[in-house]
Amino acid sequence: MQSTYIGHLTTQPSQLLLFLLLPSCLGLLFLLKHTFYLLRWVYATFFRSHKDLKRYGQWALITGATDGIGKAFAYQLALDHGLNLILVSRDPIKLNAVSSDIQSTFPNIKTKTLVFDFTSCNYGGFGVIEEAVKGVDVGVLINNVGITYPKANYFDELEEKVWKDIVRVNLEGTTGVIRAVLPGMIERKRGAVVSIGSGAAIVVPSHPLYTIYAATKAYIDQLSRCLYIEYKHCGIDVQCQVPLYVATKMASNVAFIEGPSLFVPSPEEYARAAMSRVGYEPRCIPYWAHAVQSFLAQLVPEPILDGWRLSIGIRRRGSDKLGPLDLQVK
Repeated sequence: MQSTYIGHLTTQPSQLLLFLLLPSCLGLLFLLKHTFYLLRWVYATFFRSHKDLKRYGQWALITGATDGIGKAFAYQLALDHGLNLILVSRDPIKLNAVSSDIQSTFPNIKTKTLVFDFTSCNYGGFGVIEEAVKGVDVGVLINNVGITYPKANYFDELEEKVWKDIVRVNLEGTTGVIRAVLPGMIERKRGAVVSIGSGAAIVVPSHPLYTIYAATKAYIDQLSRCLYIEYKHCGIDVQCQVPLYVATKMASNVAFIEGPSLFVPSPEEYARAAMSRVGYEPRCIPYWAHAVQSFLAQLVPEPILDGWRLSIGIRRRGSDKLGPLDLQVK
């Protein structure tokens, strides 16, 4: 059998054929893989049936329930699933207003309110939430409360109170609420835990000048993934939902977003999309246009994305729109 010379290597014809076909085979596998992902995304986003969340329990607990995404979640859970609601927020006036409006809009829905300031809680403070859910059939937890920088800032310039509050609310708060609600779900062998992550930690490789915020949201993603594995056999579905910009007060003050658009949904639009994904995969990007943005971001080399995000942060840092420091709480 005749051999073929490639440089200093001697190959048989069959080996040469395999060498020539390898790029085509890898390209085909790449195409098939991404076609599968695309079809799965289309099905999950537009065709898959919503789960009946009442099968998890009669009550839902929502943190950060008086504004933005949290408030929209509360109304959507009442409207689409008929769930009774435990509303958690630090502002008693807003809590009572939202609770009264939900009860007048949905007369069959029961509501409870819990005033809880996540910026001042400590590890023992979550006993208040444990007491609030004791004996209550809480089947759904929406862990929505979160804060970010008042404006873009380098790490060494960030005030100590600012970064400590972000860690306390986003990291300790999310963890503590799950710990408070989870035992009841384990006992009943059913439940859904949804924590709100961020594209700042998942979609882009870095989020400079908002470093602590992005890091805490990465923690939420990993926490959710691990708990999904730990408690799936208990009938508990844990999920991290990843929004990009949503037209909330937080986004408006930090990113100068004036209102909803194609890629920036209103909180109500986001909540409607989010409801269809509860109980399924451990991580999802519920709003379809956000998922498109995420896909496009993956096509851009990381150094270019890093430089782009840094330039945006620097421009925001130079803006005087925000005035005095004031943490924006969802």
